[in-house]
Amino acid sequence: MIDLLFSPFAEFEFMRRALVGGMALALAGAPVGVFLILRRMSLTGDAMAHAILPGAALGYLVSGLSLGAMTAGGFAAGLLVAIASGAVARATSLREDATLAAFYLMSLALGVTIVSLKGTSIDLLHVLFGNVLGLDNPTLMLLAGISSLTLLGLAAIYRPLVLETVDPNYLASVSRAGGPTQIAFLVLVVMNLVAGFQALGTLLAVGVMMLPAAAARLWVADVTRMIAIAAAIGMVSVYLGLVVSFASGAPSGPLIILVAGGFYILSVCFGRAGGLSRRLPANRHLEA
Repeated sequence: MIDLLFSPFAEFEFMRRALVGGMALALAGAPVGVFLILRRMSLTGDAMAHAILPGAALGYLVSGLSLGAMTAGGFAAGLLVAIASGAVARATSLREDATLAAFYLMSLALGVTIVSLKGTSIDLLHVLFGNVLGLDNPTLMLLAGISSLTLLGLAAIYRPLVLETVDPNYLASVSRAGGPTQIAFLVLVVMNLVAGFQALGTLLAVGVMMLPAAAARLWVADVTRMIAIAAAIGMVSVYLGLVVSFASGAPSGPLIILVAGGFYILSVCFGRAGGLSRRLPANRHLEA
């Protein structure tokens, strides 16, 4: 058993690359997921994960499986959908969740159509589900760069972001930082979804962001500790998912998300800050 935990990474370079890339995704994506959950924007993250697909597909249409073209296209498409859905929500009677759902459904259908027109079913599976075991040096550099920029960006906007999350009216009364903070945060969300797309595809990219964050929310109420726990759960999920994948031969990306889902289920059952165990009636055997 101990040999299984270490030998895949000692013997195979592609496993080490997958581990480094996955750790970078978890380290930056999970803290972003914490704020998405606290701001009640969980479905926004999922919608924007699908929204990057047409931009990435256009990059694929122009340059094939080019890292730069697909990254730039996905980033531009994600920002465009975020801005457009907000504008439509303000200009019409629709709520922003409804406009996001409409845009992400159209984006997903458009992206799948574009990839299908030029590529094969293998290319489509690569775009939708990624290939974490096939990360090369440029992709690892991209993931490390986005992770570093995300952590620096969160550090720069941490105070106004927390204030706006807890009490947006108070922040608006003492500062005009609310709008720029929201925009900067959305940029960080899109950046991490684009990074996750390179390794896990558009359908799974949001999983490594949201599941560890949701699990952490059930253990602590303090934001700083929540971020640390979410990042730790995300990194452990990547490691265990790769180990189980190596041992079983099952796809690595889905297994990483399933392990993170397992941590979420455990947190739902036993979490100290909202799990089911906290809602059970107290032991009354000492009462008269």
